[in-house]
Amino acid sequence: MDFDDVVTGRRSIRGFKPDPIPTELLREIVTLATRAPSSMNTQPWFLHAVSGEALDRIRKGNTERNLEGVPASREIRMHGPYEGVHRERQKAIAAQLFDAMDIEWSDKVRRKDWVLRGFRQFDAPVSVVVAFDKTLENNDIAIFDCGAVTNALVNAAWSRGVGAVINGQGIMQSPVVREHAQIPDDQIIMSCVAMGFPKDDFPANDVVSTRRPVDDVISFVGFEPD
Repeated sequence: MDFDDVVTGRRSIRGFKPDPIPTELLREIVTLATRAPSSMNTQPWFLHAVSGEALDRIRKGNTERNLEGVPASREIRMHGPYEGVHRERQKAIAAQLFDAMDIEWSDKVRRKDWVLRGFRQFDAPVSVVVAFDKTLENNDIAIFDCGAVTNALVNAAWSRGVGAVINGQGIMQSPVVREHAQIPDDQIIMSCVAMGFPKDDFPANDVVSTRRPVDDVISFVGFEPD
């Protein structure tokens, strides 16, 4: 695929076919993704692909612990609830998704079911857990670099016909993820990416999130007028 088509055409996929992703295709995707830049080529990331019974155990444990009220135990610092314009953007994408899925804001049952789908990593056939070297625990650059490889991962997947969504809900109960994904103690879990072939008739898969105007994002200093 043309690079522009990958970047502008990619969508977050939340409904997947049950078909497995061949291991060789995953290797191809990861080979592309790990060309992402990192600070002085430190490449602090580790990617753990999980499927089958191991992933089912993660879904079950993550969901049960969250429903029981067990506090979230992510291994990276959290910011608390979004506020201001960030909260407004969060609400806007939720409204787009609920509209696509025909979920009314007042329908608490279906809204809860949507949240549970996130805990289950949207029932994707593969989850890629993104982690980084614990020796860099207090180095924010390592987290920045992991963001780069995660972005590259979802774009590389899309270029190969595989859908993905970055899914922080899927690793809220990190001890469960660590156990069943067999994450070594010398790595810190950052996030996960749910992956699979997009389900054709899942309405939320057609949602295209909006973007801020370019002039709201960039400023130009020292440039000659056009």
